[in-house]
Amino acid sequence: MIDGAEVLEWAWSGEKPFGVHRFESGAIASEIYGLAICRYSKSGKIYRFSCNADWETEQDSLYESEEEAKTYLPSQYQQVRVSWFKYE
Repeated sequence: MIDGAEVLEWAWSGEKPFGVHRFESGAIASEIYGLAICRYSKSGKIYRFSCNADWETEQDSLYESEEEAKTYLPSQYQQVRVSWFKYE
């Protein structure tokens, strides 16, 4: 579970982050090492969570499907190739 949502699929970047979030000044606000496709049980809504090295959510985005959540990765998260794994 991440932020109360069931994890369906996840990806880990390894030693180097997928990308970063920046403050308006350009300074790094957070590094993104984990991505998770999740579903809230009550609503059934699908989210992609962008997480720091401790799997704490730094950003989330709502999608129509799991496939859409995986397909529309922001360019800022493409520093490392994403390999998705089913959560069991």
